[in-house]
Amino acid sequence: NYVGRDLTVIAWLWARTVKSPHPAYADCDVPLVSSFVLSIKKGKEAWIEPIVEGKDWRFEVRIGKPPKGAEMGTKTGRGANFKCILSGAQIDSDYLRAEGCAKRMSERLMAVVLEGDNGRVYIGPQQGIEEHAKSEKPKWRPNSRLPDDPRNFWTPNYGLTTFGDLFTDRQLVALNTFLDLVQEARAKVLVDTKTAFWADDGIRLADGGTGPTAYADAVATYLMFAVDKLANYSSTVNTFASDGGFVVQTFARNAIPMKWDFCESNPLGDATGCWSSMIDWIVKYLPTSPTSGKGVAVMADAQNQSISQRKVISTDPPSYNNIAYADLSDFFYVWMRRGLRDIFPELFASIETPKEEELVASPYRHGGAGEAEAFFMDGMTATMRNLAAQAHPAFPVTIYYAYKQSETNDVGTSNAGWETFLEAVIRAGFQVMGTWPIRTERDQGLKTGTNVLASSIVLVCRKRAENAPTCERRDYLRELREKMPDAIEDLVGANENTSPISPVDMPQAVIGPGMEIFSKYAEVLNADGSRMSVHDAIREINNFIVRNDFDLETQFCLDWFKVSGWREGASGDAINMAQAKGLSVGTVVASGVLASRGGKTKLIHWRDYPEDYDPANDRHRPAWEVCHHLVRIHQKRGSTAAGSFLALVQEQGESARQLAYQLYTLCERKGLAEDARPYNELVSAWDDILAAAGHAL
Repeated sequence: NYVGRDLTVIAWLWARTVKSPHPAYADCDVPLVSSFVLSIKKGKEAWIEPIVEGKDWRFEVRIGKPPKGAEMGTKTGRGANFKCILSGAQIDSDYLRAEGCAKRMSERLMAVVLEGDNGRVYIGPQQGIEEHAKSEKPKWRPNSRLPDDPRNFWTPNYGLTTFGDLFTDRQLVALNTFLDLVQEARAKVLVDTKTAFWADDGIRLADGGTGPTAYADAVATYLMFAVDKLANYSSTVNTFASDGGFVVQTFARNAIPMKWDFCESNPLGDATGCWSSMIDWIVKYLPTSPTSGKGVAVMADAQNQSISQRKVISTDPPSYNNIAYADLSDFFYVWMRRGLRDIFPELFASIETPKEEELVASPYRHGGAGEAEAFFMDGMTATMRNLAAQAHPAFPVTIYYAYKQSETNDVGTSNAGWETFLEAVIRAGFQVMGTWPIRTERDQGLKTGTNVLASSIVLVCRKRAENAPTCERRDYLRELREKMPDAIEDLVGANENTSPISPVDMPQAVIGPGMEIFSKYAEVLNADGSRMSVHDAIREINNFIVRNDFDLETQFCLDWFKVSGWREGASGDAINMAQAKGLSVGTVVASGVLASRGGKTKLIHWRDYPEDYDPANDRHRPAWEVCHHLVRIHQKRGSTAAGSFLALVQEQGESARQLAYQLYTLCERKGLAEDARPYNELVSAWDDILAAAGHAL
């Protein structure tokens, strides 16, 4: 249908190449392809077939359902592991690192995506297209080096060590062209504005101007926003979405990963990743922006700034160590500085963004995890102390917490970021008056299909009294017993159906009343005179709330079961629920009772527990796991076999029985007769199981 017609290019799809590691093909470039699938849309399927002819090969586009294995491309497993399409030889990450760092990596065109009458059209590489693409040479490239941060920057391992290395020459030519056009547009706006509207006072926007010069500066600033957005869709970290036919932006995650096959969008088209699309986003924003009054943004160190004097303060601090904000922002800063440094000379005075004072716990920047945590704790404490001293006394300070952080040690995984953050807030002189879970997090766009938080936790704080007393641990626990029931009743409301707090957010919400008691004291002292930690305080609050002696993983599973049963739920809800108990979801997953991936979390059904499970090889066994192994064995093999298993876990037997009883009662109340039956049968047969366990011992 399209023979002889001119079609607009949407994107060019490229594959990186390296020399084959096989000696017989050492002079041949071979492709590194993550997937040969172009489109999986029903009725519009397409894929790429590599055609091998001796030592040569080429790509051809096929229409129709992709064959099995096409989705793997030339990969042989996770990570940087491929095979040579000529010899079948393994190409591992060590070889790729060596080739990349030696600058022996290149690219070959795989396919071209065109704008058809009713959707995408895919064609194979045509003569001259690749040569034309590689003939362009940019006049400038950003040569700032990428940081030595393997957590967030993966490309330096493979020879892509500067920000300029993240772009093809043609992409750099395009971005340079738009940079030049921004300056031309600014000059034209200035001339037209002075001619048609008002006299120019010559004062720049950065100096508070409101005349034609400032107006032209403002237009140039908005245009630079569009250039920065275009850079996000014009790098060799972009990929092409086979399920939607669009360009996936560079920052599909808060990192710059290595992409082996990538998508080069057409900035001059009218489809995904084009300049006009970037402008559309800026235009959509402008009518919604506040235009009355005057706002001021100041760059200052939060630890010693003085602009918060007697202000109402609501702040969202940086994540503990999840995101390397300053390092990642340089991807945009290098372009914006080149376009705007004459307009905002002070703001863009440095070649890169400032990093020394950035308050994140980056191990690579501070010499290790311990040093990074100490830096974060000291800095966050100083920041919060500064805010506490300057905040308006009539209003509370609200502090948003919406990040995931966990650390693993010999006893499991805990939520170090949450606890470290709370410690800093309390040490700074704040009393926590409440913890409000607020549904702020969007699980679409960059976060689609990921285990994102559903809620931000807002700490509501007031400055603690200067003469706050100390308190002994036993008095703190007594006060919890006295005050928590009424506090929980207030959160729950008149009945379960009218609760103002959703069930999945209740575990976080109830931390507030407990921490209010803990943080009103200068210190809570243990029996040996040591200071009680936030970690221990949260555990005491949770133990009191749950009113059982189950381990925390079991408490989490019980709470999750109350909300979701055996069904999938949102991973963000699971994160919030685990975080409230001082856990991470990873802790529960590691115990073998929970699955969490693709933004969904579910309890593993007891029928799916492994048949060959040996508790002797399981160092950390939650009561939930033991209980459901007993249920599984009892249902499949009877009381004698269950007794033999109980003999191996006898110290957890009573906890398992109590849990089975609670689950039976819970299922019965919910009308889940089929789910309740196995628990009832286990509890009913407990005497026989105990007798069988005695014989096994």
